[in-house]
Amino acid sequence: MRIAVLNNLRAGKNEAEVSRILSLLRSYPDVLHIETDHAHALPEALAEIARQNVNLLVVNGGDGTLQFALTEILSTGEFERIPMIAPLRGGRTNMTALDLRARRNPVKGLRDLLEDARAGRLAERMVQRPVLRAETLKAHHLQYGMFFGAGMIHRAVEMTQRVFPQGKSQGVFGAGLVTAALCTRVAMSDTKGILTPDKIGILVDGEMVPHGEFHLVIASSLDRLFLRMNPFWGREDGGVRFTSMASNSLKMRSAIPGILRGKPNDLVRPENGYCSANADKVELRFDCGFTIDGEFFEPIPDEVVTITADRRITFIRA
Repeated sequence: MRIAVLNNLRAGKNEAEVSRILSLLRSYPDVLHIETDHAHALPEALAEIARQNVNLLVVNGGDGTLQFALTEILSTGEFERIPMIAPLRGGRTNMTALDLRARRNPVKGLRDLLEDARAGRLAERMVQRPVLRAETLKAHHLQYGMFFGAGMIHRAVEMTQRVFPQGKSQGVFGAGLVTAALCTRVAMSDTKGILTPDKIGILVDGEMVPHGEFHLVIASSLDRLFLRMNPFWGREDGGVRFTSMASNSLKMRSAIPGILRGKPNDLVRPENGYCSANADKVELRFDCGFTIDGEFFEPIPDEVVTITADRRITFIRA
């Protein structure tokens, strides 16, 4: 089995952790490893990995590095064979790695993974997930990733990265504090600043979602988000897990705790401003910005984003 490790040295890691990863890899000379220290180097790094006919790609970076890798692998045509992917918890935000139950220590996670690969024990680590495909009409972006958020989510992620110091405090810790604060403000009917509702037209499998302004519009193919949140309660078979909450939703204060656990109360219904579905296709029309796995896409007036989940990846728990 041909294994490659992509080390994104920009992804919030400290120098000691980088040194331990590189020291470990010296014990596995058959493993290809490529280090990048700026975003512009990622395309060439992935192109080299594609030329090496890799079976398993280990991504030592955060959600943004993984999102870039998924987009390159699934949209460029350079990979004749889609490799299995093992995300390490090696970045500021590691929502996909957390969902896959990757080890907290990326060095130990990588070592155990490589040992299991040598011993032919990878099958017990395999997890299949759909991957979101987000295509924009005006900006002509085609992106793949595991989490999409529009409007308020875009602004919240931006604020987390601005307020908290660079490093892992921008990850689960910072996101958790920001989420708690925003949920409290929404529950108190605060609609100012970051919580200003966004006008969004939403079609879920061709059906219009009622209400025109929304606090929350998210989609994911993960089982759980950070802090084990699961704000999805659809029961359909589609690969796009989608949830929206209108700005005039009824009794948000009592609804939000259940929504975050995926166990809404009886008031959480479409006619009351709450929608969640496992869809084949979600179409959004808006003027606001959006984020995919923490990567920012700036507002474009009357943009249309179509989200599907047309590909599945075999992930390896690291």
